[in-house]
Amino acid sequence: MIFFGIDPGIARVGWAALTENNNKFTPVDYGCLETSAKLSHEQRLVKIHQFLKEKFAKIKPDFVAIEDLFFAKNAKTAFIVGQARGVIVLTACLAKLPISSYTPLQVKQALTGYGRADKNQISQMVKILLKLNNIPKPDDAADALAIALTGAFSYKLESKL
Repeated sequence: MIFFGIDPGIARVGWAALTENNNKFTPVDYGCLETSAKLSHEQRLVKIHQFLKEKFAKIKPDFVAIEDLFFAKNAKTAFIVGQARGVIVLTACLAKLPISSYTPLQVKQALTGYGRADKNQISQMVKILLKLNNIPKPDDAADALAIALTGAFSYKLESKL
């Protein structure tokens, strides 16, 4: 199976695809889409849609895991990132892909067993679980790999129930 993880944003969208075979996870590809602040908000949303549409067509994932949004302070940022997340969900739905959402707390617990783990702990676990030589860069790509792993763990657990 191919699991696709997405760390949503408007300026940066982390994305990652990994395969699972006999409880061994292997990255297929990962990275970070950056949209220019010189583009209009609408143009940035279109760019996100087009990019993910192409990735889904090329990689052909079986499952998409997306991080839920959590903003405690800046409502304006939350609305803008929420719109980007909506475009991401729509793109996955148009590709007829099953989707699950995970909070940052769920991702931290899935990878470290501790809901207050910091970014470095999560990145280290991604490196260990995927047997990588280095922590993936940028952080958005490492986050997307963590989200993909969380989706894979959850999918496997739910399929056994």
